Amino acid sequence: MWFYYALLSALFAAFTAVFAKMGVSGNINSNLATGIRTIIILVLVWSIVFINGEAKQISSLSKTNIIFLVLSGIATGLSWLFYFKALQIGKISQVAAVDKLSVAIAIILSVLFFKESLTLKTVIGAVLIISGTILFAFK
Repeated sequence: MWFYYALLSALFAAFTAVFAKMGVSGNINSNLATGIRTIIILVLVWSIVFINGEAKQISSLSKTNIIFLVLSGIATGLSWLFYFKALQIGKISQVAAVDKLSVAIAIILSVLFFKESLTLKTVIGAVLIISGTILFAFK
């Protein structure tokens, strides 16, 4: 089932790039655009949390959970700010390709922090992602 969620994530990420590029066209500040997007996400996600009755699980979060969720939120926010700025001044195809370097970086970090196995298939995949990024970035 994880694969279907990942595919949906990729699909909506693609729409995110297209809609964001349209949203930051003209003289719109990329930080303002990111702020507007963040408000929409905030309302959408918290609506889902409350509708599903998941808000009561907040009390079960450990200090470690909270620290790493806060760090993840900071990383996400910075990623979005840089992504929107890049989209504002660059081509979608190039920005999206470079952004996907996050996959190769995540593979490296998963090996370092979670001791995930690094198979030949994973290495080849990461090298192809990096190679593809280089090709897109310098077209």
